[in-house]
Amino acid sequence: MPSVMINKLVIIGVGLIGGSFALALRKADKVKHIVGVGRSRENMQRALKRGAIDEIADDLPSALKHADVVLLATPVGQVGSIMAQISPYLEPDTIVTDAGSTKQDVVAAAHSHLAGHLKNFVPAHPVAGAELSGVSAADAGLYQSKNLVLTPLKETSAEAVKRVTELWQACGARVSEMNAAQHDAILAAVSHLPHVLAFLLMNHVSSSTEHDSNEPLRADDPLRFAGSGFRDFTRIAGSSPEMWRDICLANREALSWQIDAYQKELTALREMLARDDSEALERVFTSAREARRRWLENKS
Repeated sequence: MPSVMINKLVIIGVGLIGGSFALALRKADKVKHIVGVGRSRENMQRALKRGAIDEIADDLPSALKHADVVLLATPVGQVGSIMAQISPYLEPDTIVTDAGSTKQDVVAAAHSHLAGHLKNFVPAHPVAGAELSGVSAADAGLYQSKNLVLTPLKETSAEAVKRVTELWQACGARVSEMNAAQHDAILAAVSHLPHVLAFLLMNHVSSSTEHDSNEPLRADDPLRFAGSGFRDFTRIAGSSPEMWRDICLANREALSWQIDAYQKELTALREMLARDDSEALERVFTSAREARRRWLENKS
């Protein structure tokens, strides 16, 4: 187990991700004092009650004083503004990291707002989550055996990377490194596109018949007949709309490319249906099944 110990951890955005990070480090006995910064006083009180934080910050100067590590765990659309706010109060040795699902925008924001602190800035993305949000959904085991990607800047010091790596390993995560552009291209395919599809499918099916959301499903409502496959596929449509709005806009170029490529796949399949081409359909489905089988075998 890594020997890292944090005397003072500051978490800006104590929701599912930030709260789980705090609980995991506390469980691993790797942090002495956790200060929380957040917009919602109610959510911060819940974080205090759950033991995710020890103190609710009154202001940024006092929160950041003597901080060893600062985690930015807000939606990515807020990261630049928060960097600008914290920059004047960061101490020379304070390590700053984030947990955003996009990285090129975060790196650009750091160059704009943390220019004097880049050696201690380590961009990170825990590839873990849940459809629920807020500190009430936080879980000390959220990162256990999950991937954690670091995308260090050329200015980032090896010592800062080592320290952040140890923290995430203490949470149970499997840490790897890549550049920010590669990260965003990969995540557009395996995370951002699937979330968009889940949101759109849920909207598509639920809007096919109009009914009062407070009333039971009518007999002619398709959702009345939705099974476990539909439930599993659309589970991630329960995620935070604010968070996914920001992710999609931050990674719009890579996500747009993936949407176009996926649209070509749908168009090709529609043409197979129009041709009544059973053999082509079966080849598509067989190829997908085998790809999934290989993925699961390699994953285990």
